[in-house]
Amino acid sequence: MVLDMIAVAGEGQIAAGRFVLRHVRKSDAGLFAMYAGDKRVAEATHSIPHPLPPGAAEAFVTRAMAGKADEEIWVMDGSSTGLAEVLGVISLKRMDPEKTSRGQSEIGYWVAPAFWNTGFASEAVKALVEANPQNNRTIFAEVFQDNPGSARVLTNCGFQYLGDAETFSVARNSRVPTWTYVKKLD
Repeated sequence: MVLDMIAVAGEGQIAAGRFVLRHVRKSDAGLFAMYAGDKRVAEATHSIPHPLPPGAAEAFVTRAMAGKADEEIWVMDGSSTGLAEVLGVISLKRMDPEKTSRGQSEIGYWVAPAFWNTGFASEAVKALVEANPQNNRTIFAEVFQDNPGSARVLTNCGFQYLGDAETFSVARNSRVPTWTYVKKLD
């Protein structure tokens, strides 16, 4: 069934309900800059700075297109169904790229504020987990405790709460309490 979904979506794409997950293109930089430049988006992530420095979106696109072996990044693209070309971003980062036999990655995502509370994040997470392009046995996720919507996305997709932690947020310039989740695939 996963192969059918990928075939329907097109080469290198993953069908995700009302949109597809596709690889990043140079033309995405403008929308990335607009969305990631929003303080609400930046403050919900570990790594997006606010304000977004000039050239940051282009650097992200360059990095994503380079296809580093430890991270894969997809765009939530709704253009084929009349939605926006960029709804958000989702990624899988191998937790130990030197030991790929562990089969563990961390999933991360953000959705543009105009599309919050639409179910897009849940559709993207579910589709990426089902496609399992990195052949993971376990996928982890971490969300800020002041973002219960992202926690609901994970529990709606079958992730189990693992524990509390904290991490640094560049946009907030501080450590932020987090909830950690896990989904076992084997």
